[in-house]
Amino acid sequence: MKAMMANGVRSARILAVFALGFTALMAGAYWLTRDTVLRNEAEARASQIRAVLPVGSFDNDLLADSRALPAADSHRLGVDDAAHVYLARKTGKTVAAVLESVAPDGYAGKIALLVAVDRDGRTLGVRVVTHKETPGLGDYIEAAKSDWIRQFEGKSLSAPAPDRWKVRKDGGEFDSTAGATISPRAVVRAVKNTLEYVNENRQKIFE
Repeated sequence: MKAMMANGVRSARILAVFALGFTALMAGAYWLTRDTVLRNEAEARASQIRAVLPVGSFDNDLLADSRALPAADSHRLGVDDAAHVYLARKTGKTVAAVLESVAPDGYAGKIALLVAVDRDGRTLGVRVVTHKETPGLGDYIEAAKSDWIRQFEGKSLSAPAPDRWKVRKDGGEFDSTAGATISPRAVVRAVKNTLEYVNENRQKIFE
């Protein structure tokens, strides 16, 4: 019995040593790669933001020139935590704002967006950042799979008129694919909501 207990204690100690060693290795690997991972994440985010702005339209660091919006404003844009706004500047002048926005009513859940708006309230570009829409059906809202998202470029709350901010199936301005209208409906509403927010808070955003 004593031999069995001694073997059990010995095995437990060996397992504990292995566990501690593995934890130390994982922690070391995390700290060694942490800066690289953060840089890669930042570059990926910057690339997403650049994609909604015309080439050559800004000359500043978009990530550095950003701020988190208050909770009420974030919720207004459909974002549960803190929505961010990224300012695009040219020779020191703010020429556009890129806002995080969420369509809460996609077919399979929330659709996260980036929406770029110029000082006159025109949409410069829109990109879907994350979504869970059905592959091959609702995922044509992605720029990598379709040009559908580009139809928002140059649009504003007056062009088209507010009551035309719908998919064509509902009597609006925007195209959609037959049999897959829930996703584009959600995106159209979210983009319009973002433009309305910018219009209501233009001075706060740009000045």
